[in-house]
Amino acid sequence: MPDSKTAAAPESGPQFDKSLLHPKHWATWIGLGILVLLTRLPYRWQLAIGKRIGLILHKVARSRRHITEVNIRLCFPEKSADEQTALVRQIFIDNGIGLMETFIAWFRHPSWLADRTEFIGFEKVREATAKGQGVMLLGAHYSMLDLAGSLVWNVQKVSVSYRPQDNPVMNYLMERGRARLYNECLQRKDIRGFIRTLKAGNVLWYAQDQDFGRKNSIFVDFFGHPAATITATSRIAKAGKALVMPITYFRNDDNSGYVVTVHDPLPIPSGDDAQDAQMVNDFLADQLRQHPSQYLWLHKRFKTPVDPAEKKGLVYRQGV
Repeated sequence: MPDSKTAAAPESGPQFDKSLLHPKHWATWIGLGILVLLTRLPYRWQLAIGKRIGLILHKVARSRRHITEVNIRLCFPEKSADEQTALVRQIFIDNGIGLMETFIAWFRHPSWLADRTEFIGFEKVREATAKGQGVMLLGAHYSMLDLAGSLVWNVQKVSVSYRPQDNPVMNYLMERGRARLYNECLQRKDIRGFIRTLKAGNVLWYAQDQDFGRKNSIFVDFFGHPAATITATSRIAKAGKALVMPITYFRNDDNSGYVVTVHDPLPIPSGDDAQDAQMVNDFLADQLRQHPSQYLWLHKRFKTPVDPAEKKGLVYRQGV
C-alpha cells in the first residue's frame, strides 16, 4: 500500500500474521483501504477531508469534547466563553487534519511534503552527533506528530518511542509505517533501549507531556495547575549522556505547509527532577500559547489528582 518509492521496511519491522486476515478485522482493512485512497488525493482536498472529520467528531464525540472544554477552561481562563468555544472547535478541526496527516505519514513517501516544510535548527543535532553525542529530541503530542516524524526523515535519522495500539491491524500498519522511517521503534517502557541508543551517539525522539499516572511522576505546574509529569526525561538523558533539545512541529496558519524546529538544548539534567519537569512544562506551555489549537487537548492532562485519596479524573466529570 505505501508508495513504490518507499524503501522496504528493515528486518526489524513487524512480521505479518495471518490472523490479521480473520473476518473480524475485515471492516478495519476496508476502512484503511479507503484511507489509503484518500491519501492519493490532492493535498488541499486531504486537508478539507480532515477538517470535515474534525467537525463531525466535534459534534458526536461528546466525552472528548467535554475533556477538551475542561482543559481549555483550565489553561486559558483569560479567554471569554465564546473564545473558548471557538478554540475547542478549532482543536477538533486541527486534530481531524492531524488524523489525515497520520495516514499520509503511514502511506505516502516521506519526501512528498518536504518541499512544503521549513526545517530549522537541525544543524545543532548534526554537530552534536558528529562528536558522538547522543541527542534526545523532546517532542510533544502536537496534532501533526506522526507526519512530523515522516518529514524529519528527509533531514535526520532518528529512533522513536511509541505505545502499541490495541487494534492489531492498526498496530501492524503503524509499526510497518514507522519501521520504514526510523532507525529503531522502541516501546514506551523500554528505558534500557533509550539509554543504549543515546549512548551510541544516536538521536531519540521522546515525549513526556501526557498524564501516565502517579508512578514515576511528580506534580509540577502546567498552565497554573499541578499536573502529573514523568521524570524519566532527566534520568534517561543523564544515563545516556545526551543533550535534550526540544523539537516543535506546527502547520502554517494558512495551511500552506509546515515548520519543524529544533530548539537550543535545555539544561537537563540539572540534578533536580522537579526543576527539569517544570522546565519542560514551561517550554510546552509557551509553545501552546502561540499555537493553542494544534495540540491533543482531547487527552485528560489533569487526570491524576495531587491528593491520592481523590478519585482520578474528577475534574473531568460532568457538572464538576
